[in-house]
Amino acid sequence: MLNRYPLWKYLLILIIATIGVIYAAPNLYEPDPAVQISGQSGATVIDERTLSMATKALDEAGIKYFGEESNGKSALLRLENLDQQLSAKKVIQQKLGYNYVVALNLAPTTPEWLRSFGAEPMKLGLDLAGGVHFLLEVDTKSAIAKRLESTVSEMKSKLRTAKLRYQSVRLGDDNVITASFKTAEVRDSASNEIRSEFPNLTRESVDEPNRFLIVMTMSEQAVSEIEDYAVSQNLTTLRNRVNELGVSEPIVQRQGRNRIVVELPGVQDTAEAKRVIGKTANLEFRLEAKPSELVTRKEAFPFRSELDQRRFGDAFLERNLIISGDHVANAKSSFDSQTSQPQVNITLDSFGGTKMHRATRSNVGRRMGVLFIEYKTQMDYKVNEAGEQIAIPTQIIEKKIISLATIQSALGVQFRITGLDNTAEASELALLLRAGALAAPMYFVEERTIGPSLGAENIGVGVKSAQIGLALVLVFMLLYYRVFGLAANIALALNIVLLIACMSILGATLTLPGIAGIVLTVGMAVDANVLIFSRIKEEIANGLPPQSAINSGFDRAFTTILDANITTLIVAVILYAIGSGPVQGFAVTLSIGILTSMFTAIMGTRALVNLIYGGRRRVEKLWI
Repeated sequence: MLNRYPLWKYLLILIIATIGVIYAAPNLYEPDPAVQISGQSGATVIDERTLSMATKALDEAGIKYFGEESNGKSALLRLENLDQQLSAKKVIQQKLGYNYVVALNLAPTTPEWLRSFGAEPMKLGLDLAGGVHFLLEVDTKSAIAKRLESTVSEMKSKLRTAKLRYQSVRLGDDNVITASFKTAEVRDSASNEIRSEFPNLTRESVDEPNRFLIVMTMSEQAVSEIEDYAVSQNLTTLRNRVNELGVSEPIVQRQGRNRIVVELPGVQDTAEAKRVIGKTANLEFRLEAKPSELVTRKEAFPFRSELDQRRFGDAFLERNLIISGDHVANAKSSFDSQTSQPQVNITLDSFGGTKMHRATRSNVGRRMGVLFIEYKTQMDYKVNEAGEQIAIPTQIIEKKIISLATIQSALGVQFRITGLDNTAEASELALLLRAGALAAPMYFVEERTIGPSLGAENIGVGVKSAQIGLALVLVFMLLYYRVFGLAANIALALNIVLLIACMSILGATLTLPGIAGIVLTVGMAVDANVLIFSRIKEEIANGLPPQSAINSGFDRAFTTILDANITTLIVAVILYAIGSGPVQGFAVTLSIGILTSMFTAIMGTRALVNLIYGGRRRVEKLWI
């Protein structure tokens, strides 16, 4: 029997259409402006007390809020007005202090029954709905100081190797290295040694009573190279961290001499993004200092665990480190098989593995400390002459011991770190180490939500033109193809619903070029139906009865439609592979649209036509 689908095909189409409607529906609900609170560390608990302090701060500032909620890891406060976001963020940050991250957010308003299916709204790009804009400043002075500290340590080693006795080699607060010697002869020999080993340092000899000095500063070219390296390394690390967050089409680029711009479209958990992006965390591996070690060669650090701190107090570690987190090639969080405690499995690069093996093989039985170094930003608020409240960032450096364990045997490129509070902290540490260490600390200079880059009016015109074009297509199909046009229009509407649903499920970001891809998809879906209907007309003109003409039209047009869509899909895949940003957004939308239009234009339209004309119905004339 011609033009009749089995029951299972109708059920399949109905199930797919229902799923499409469910997962496309969240896009009809506009999100609320909100502020989100989380801890500087993944182990920080956001409880009702923290939420109460935040709400009290908003009440005192006269900022209206609603829908406060907390899940232990973060808290969310919805606001009635988008203009109140920055003010709300400022007063909450002042109240809670630097141990908490307060970030701007857009809270979804998807009904609970849709959320129960895992349905979430589609992410919109910066050019459609804006996003979060971060401006970070790299502390290049810290990078220079760090390099000079390394230079001082290396200089001492070189002078000892050359058997040139020095009284002291110190780094001053003004980044000036001063080396002191007993005689002018030794000083001059040391100056020649330093000139050959450290060409980036400018030297000046100074004579003082009973000592002879070499005063050294870093050349301007060397300073510039260190600054460029620090910013470039931080830029690469930030891109890696953003990729770890899974943000679609982010913008991470350098601005000026020492600043970096990060723009994140479609981010829901901005507090998490801000904490991971701005966090400067690193590791240092040092041997525990011997009791007889000179005070100048050891340093006391507290334990990160409050329990260990109460039990053992501060521990002394050697000032010379074995390696730092810069040599970590990979890091993954897992659980200790014996204690079931969270841990991080570390894999070092070849250089780091060699240094670790060399240091541990000759110190079996001694204890090695894992030092966790974290740079935090504390915002101090002051009132300027105009009466405006301004934020002044202050860097706070915390150095605490994660673990202090006995070296059982020589370590290589792989080992593990224990002593972490929970799985969240282990996962966060692994992410930071895996993404790469920052070459220098950074702090947030600016954070704001940004509007559409093309302007709301231009976007409104673009969406309106797409709506007008779609309406004209629907009217044309209905008037020209009558009943068949009605079936094509219903299939076309289903195609748009499925396209939006697929993008929502995949977490794809819709941009303005993506809307162009949707419009092109609509045209291609209509084009497929036009090919089918034209073939049906030809078959009727050739004398076939209506039922046979319908069957022949769908079957013979299928090959042509398949060839055209496959070639377009290949082009879309190539665009995605070699393109970036808006081009990739267009390619994603087009690729998904091709697949959904193939389903709706062929199977969906035919199912509707079969319901109207198929089965045992006697059809004398087709309204086409």
